[in-house]
Amino acid sequence: MDRLEFCRTLARDAGRLAHSAFGRSATSMKGRHDVLTEMDGEVERFIRAALASRFPDDAVIGEEQGGDGGERLWLIDPIDGTANFARGIPHYCVSIGYLEHLVPTVGAIYDPCHDWLYSAERGRGAWLNGERLAVSPCAELTSATVECGWSTRRAAADYVALMGRVLGAGCAIRRAGSGALGLADVAAGRVEGYCELHINAWDCAAGILLVTEAGGWANDFFAGRGLTDGNPLIATNRALCDALAAVIELPAES
Repeated sequence: MDRLEFCRTLARDAGRLAHSAFGRSATSMKGRHDVLTEMDGEVERFIRAALASRFPDDAVIGEEQGGDGGERLWLIDPIDGTANFARGIPHYCVSIGYLEHLVPTVGAIYDPCHDWLYSAERGRGAWLNGERLAVSPCAELTSATVECGWSTRRAAADYVALMGRVLGAGCAIRRAGSGALGLADVAAGRVEGYCELHINAWDCAAGILLVTEAGGWANDFFAGRGLTDGNPLIATNRALCDALAAVIELPAES
């Protein structure tokens, strides 16, 4: 089994494990509006054990247990959209990305509420349950819908200003509570863009690959200290990338 097939199978198995406690897992708070469930830890341990068994020499970084980088690196978010998961809102996923020399190479995102398995491999395309994905062809901001991710790592005023700029450019906006699924929506052509002022690498490694392999564009998220400290992110189609980046005021170094 190659890394892509392994990643697909692991994401689906991990998602089914998570879904066994959907809306029922004990919760705590890591910080303001930062929910943690018992299942986050259980799913991450499950994924790590599978990776250690199949690819023992690969490095792993996970949201809950951390880790160190390496030339061959897995980035895992055991439950992205944990607040939705804890509240029984059917919008969350497992996200697993694989990087070689900081280049996204393989990725899978599994949405167990809909049994949707997204996957991508560098140079080979992106798929949803075996069907090829393509980003939206929309070329006008006034016809575009953009998801604006949010976290407490940036001031609320910054997020309000971001939404104001996106609305002012004529876009519709949404926020659904999962960065990974927001990127999957861009790859599937359901929305035209996803942006966030700060997102962590495990949230977006697989999703960035989905978007680019579906014919879209994303900024160089892994530049600088993106792997360890996170970075701003924008992902969209190529027709809108310049205009949307200008609206979002993406820092030039990103």
